Amino acid sequence: MKKDSLESLFDNLKDQFDVETPQNNHEQRFLEKLKANDTTSTKIKKQSGFNWKPYLAIAATIVICFGLFTTLQQPPEEFDLASVSAEMSETQNFFTVTIENELKKLNKERSPLTEQIISDALIQIQLLETDYQKLKTDLTESGKNQRVIYAMITNFQTRIDILNTVLEQIETVKQFKSNSNENIL
Repeated sequence: MKKDSLESLFDNLKDQFDVETPQNNHEQRFLEKLKANDTTSTKIKKQSGFNWKPYLAIAATIVICFGLFTTLQQPPEEFDLASVSAEMSETQNFFTVTIENELKKLNKERSPLTEQIISDALIQIQLLETDYQKLKTDLTESGKNQRVIYAMITNFQTRIDILNTVLEQIETVKQFKSNSNENIL
């Protein structure tokens, strides 16, 4: 079917084809015209000025590499109790403020007599803080697991208990010293 339509097209256009031979030196004139167009196009290109495209490509590559580098280098966001819920945020704030207040009280009680008790307590608090940092990592990896949350709360409570116990021991030492001083007089 296509052959028929193609043949009919050629039959219809039969007298309209240009079958004359070109004039002498046709090729030479054609090449001269090409050269003339080529020199005007190079003049236009030279007049256009600075070629900024390679620099734009380099800048885009640098921006992409920098973006990938900073994206890949960022550590994953670490969760803590405050990131779990609003109630846990309040709980964390309460424990943090309480621990800070107890540490201030403890530092006020420093003396040569209580120095060993206080330094031992601070070592225990620092160990618990290190454990808390590990728990934060576990919470991030576990997807806010309830057992990890409970362990974090227990960690805070243990720190407060240690500080309260040390403050009670310091009071006991002070009372013992004042009683022994009274007995000496």
